[in-house]
Amino acid sequence: MAATPRNVPKAISILDLIVKKRHGLALGKEEIEYFVQGVVDDAIAKEQLGSMLMATVLKGLDDFETTCLTRAMMNSGEVMSWPESWRGRIVDKHSTGGVGDKISLVLAPILASCGMKVPMVSGRGLGHTGGTLDKLESIPGFSVAFNTAAMTKILEDVGCCIVGQTDKLVPADKKLYATRDVTGTVESVGLISSSIVSKKAAENLDYLILDVKCGKGATTNSEKDALVLGSRMVNIAKGLGINTVALLTEMNNPIGQAIGNSLEVAESIQCLHGKGPSDVMNLVYQLGGHLLFRAGLTETVEESYSLMEARVRDGTAMDCFRRMVVAQGASDDVAKQLCDPEADVWTILPKSKHVTGLKSTNKGFVHEIDSKLCAIASGKLGAGRSKSGDVIQFGVGLMLQVCVGDAIDQGEVWANVHHNSDTIPPEVLTVLENALVVQDQKLTNISGSRVIKVIT
Repeated sequence: MAATPRNVPKAISILDLIVKKRHGLALGKEEIEYFVQGVVDDAIAKEQLGSMLMATVLKGLDDFETTCLTRAMMNSGEVMSWPESWRGRIVDKHSTGGVGDKISLVLAPILASCGMKVPMVSGRGLGHTGGTLDKLESIPGFSVAFNTAAMTKILEDVGCCIVGQTDKLVPADKKLYATRDVTGTVESVGLISSSIVSKKAAENLDYLILDVKCGKGATTNSEKDALVLGSRMVNIAKGLGINTVALLTEMNNPIGQAIGNSLEVAESIQCLHGKGPSDVMNLVYQLGGHLLFRAGLTETVEESYSLMEARVRDGTAMDCFRRMVVAQGASDDVAKQLCDPEADVWTILPKSKHVTGLKSTNKGFVHEIDSKLCAIASGKLGAGRSKSGDVIQFGVGLMLQVCVGDAIDQGEVWANVHHNSDTIPPEVLTVLENALVVQDQKLTNISGSRVIKVIT
């Protein structure tokens, strides 16, 4: 029998909570706190934890329950503390995961160059979505392991940092997710929302922007489901005192041209030089624009766009990125070479042994580049991991040569495959055969923005 968690009313038992939730009844604040404390203390039997999570998935959590769960998870470990003089400027962004999603690498230094403090706690890739930390670790010497004191020093000197979750930050989430992953209980709006927002709440933020993706390359395929998830996260984050807005964004086609770790770092650097793909910069400016406007730095979202564009043009955003790279462990020479617009970043970043062009079998117009298939192919090359602990090959991946809406000839290269094997693995070619969709008709309804809806 499981032990009784500490500091909770003895009248509550995990079995009572399982039965109550199984019948579709709402749990109270004290009951949820009891449950989370039991998870942290390892005081709930594995069978009971699995049953509780399954009952939660089947019967759901309302906004109040989700907010209570998120707060209890946030308080299960360290809540970061920042200098009082920073209040009103502490901001962050979270994405639900995409393909070619290097937005954080570009957005964080731009926000810092505008005077914000960005203590970005990010994650690694798992499954088909890439991880921000994996991308940054392709930079020689770059470290993502910092405690709050070290983060405070970096934020004081630079304005932004991008680090991994420490053992002290929301430990309940790590334990809950480990069980959800093996019990078929990952897909739950309440559990997903509390997992994401608890970590951001533990950062002790003033403002938060959420990039909630939907489409083939997203973890949430349907627009309807993504809207439900985004609305729930905004509500609970606000319930915890964080001024929050979410952008519902399309993820059918890859973001930018680069898919793969060092390839995406190189593209991010091009973005900070003002030479990146327009769809990447558009999303960066929209996400950052809402943050800066809500933080009171500008009077309109559009004014925020102009401010961020100016910081890219005058080089201050790139300088923030360079100083962040040095502050997080890389040498001055590495950072200088990476950020010099005249230098070759591939003297620094890992690159693949071979590059092979994939040719279109049809002539016409590009109607789709399936982001999920591109991500799967990149993963099979070694750019991702199918399970925790898999070793990443930093230099492999895809570089798209065309965008949706472009005209393409038969035999024209539509993607360059960066691979370490002598030839492109057959299983990669099989996946990519269906990734490019070319049709005779010219596309006339191409939007310059991925944003479908703003959720406030």
